[in-house]
Amino acid sequence: MRSRLVERFCSMVRIDSESGNEARFIEVTKGQLENELSANCAVDEHGNLVAKIPAKGTASAAPIFLVVHADTVKPGIGIDPIVEDGVIRSKGETILGADDKAGLAAIIEAVLTAERRPPVEIVVTRGEEIGLVGARHLDLSLLDAKRGIIADSEALNEVIIGGPTHASVDVEIVGKAAHAAAPEHGISAIRVAAEAITRFEEGKLDDETVANVGTIQGGMIRNGVPERVTIQAECRSLDHDKCARQAEAMKTAFETAASEVGATVNVDVRIEYKASRTPEDSEIVRLAKEAIAAAGLEPETQVILGGTDALILAGRGLETAVIGVGGEAAHSTDERISVANLEKVSEILRRLLEIAAAE
Repeated sequence: MRSRLVERFCSMVRIDSESGNEARFIEVTKGQLENELSANCAVDEHGNLVAKIPAKGTASAAPIFLVVHADTVKPGIGIDPIVEDGVIRSKGETILGADDKAGLAAIIEAVLTAERRPPVEIVVTRGEEIGLVGARHLDLSLLDAKRGIIADSEALNEVIIGGPTHASVDVEIVGKAAHAAAPEHGISAIRVAAEAITRFEEGKLDDETVANVGTIQGGMIRNGVPERVTIQAECRSLDHDKCARQAEAMKTAFETAASEVGATVNVDVRIEYKASRTPEDSEIVRLAKEAIAAAGLEPETQVILGGTDALILAGRGLETAVIGVGGEAAHSTDERISVANLEKVSEILRRLLEIAAAE
């Protein structure tokens, strides 16, 4: 017989919530939290859910927030979860959605089963997968807690305390169209793009810095010199200045390659979020490590090159750390999570609440 936790998780992933289409999932979750946990719920102007749940067994503990995101990546429509040999996966045509619905299911189970807990504020953000946009627009006036946990990573024993500066580099190159039989009359925007990309470093630049060209779109017909190309690129670094320098090098490469042949170019560089790090001796990191240890694992702290809602919330003045939910192969149709890991992250969160309530 499946446990309540597994049944809850499977019911969650059956609700479509690809980025931009999270409203129904958030509405269903709001009703569940109100009915099962007597939560006082609010949905802010951006569509993020904040659910306040009263303390249990304590009158003095400081509140804590627990954050997950509602959206999933594509392909995430019509998810049909199956449980085989202690592992939950989709039937194979879609992602599973353990990123991040495993986190939400585990949080609800932890709040339900904790013998003691401080006031808990469950936050469900929108648009995390497309640039952490929900966290950017979260109405912080709805929160009382100043410290909290993001449940959105993989390894159950890791506490993620920091992340990178992330710069997006969007490029439009405009050359001159011509027939392929008379290329001397045209300026190939694709060739400009290719030349520019060879002029800056790409891939892993050092242990804390990466750069990537993700998309190139251009040209209309096989037998024409392409007039227009758009490019989406990015760079990330745990060192803010390194990221800024790399983004500038990429911008300069495109501008120089275009000017050499008479093409025009527009390069838009945006800092999506800045590198931050929560001190290892902070209260929230200590709580997370104690909870992981109490669940029988050896806690480790990490900094990563990926983006999470923690980077935005930390930048907005909240003390945050990230813990794993135990899923594997996120963002792929091989995504899966074991029942044991789902139960373990719920235990970690339950112990965290109980430890926080005793302080």
